[in-house]
Amino acid sequence: MLASKSVAESNNDNLIGFIASTVETIRDEVTMIRGEMVTKTTFEATTTAIRGDIEQVHLRLDSIEHGMSSRFEHVEGELSRLRSAVYLLGKDRPEVLRLLGQASA
Repeated sequence: MLASKSVAESNNDNLIGFIASTVETIRDEVTMIRGEMVTKTTFEATTTAIRGDIEQVHLRLDSIEHGMSSRFEHVEGELSRLRSAVYLLGKDRPEVLRLLGQASA
């Protein structure tokens, strides 16, 4: 009877050791998975923030481009009006056209 009691205790000790080892392994794996999930979530949040920043920059560049385009159109219109005025003045005063580097008609 003593031998079977010793074998039973040995088997119980082995089973408890196996269960404890398995529980520790599972705990370590869960900890690792949690760490990976935090890393992935942080990465996704950072990526989303960067996309938002890029979109804001894109919108700002579009706004700047629109403003510059409007200003260039205004300057081109003013230059056209100035050319017309110089041409009209140049008809009566050819020396004005010479000052501008154009040949007199």
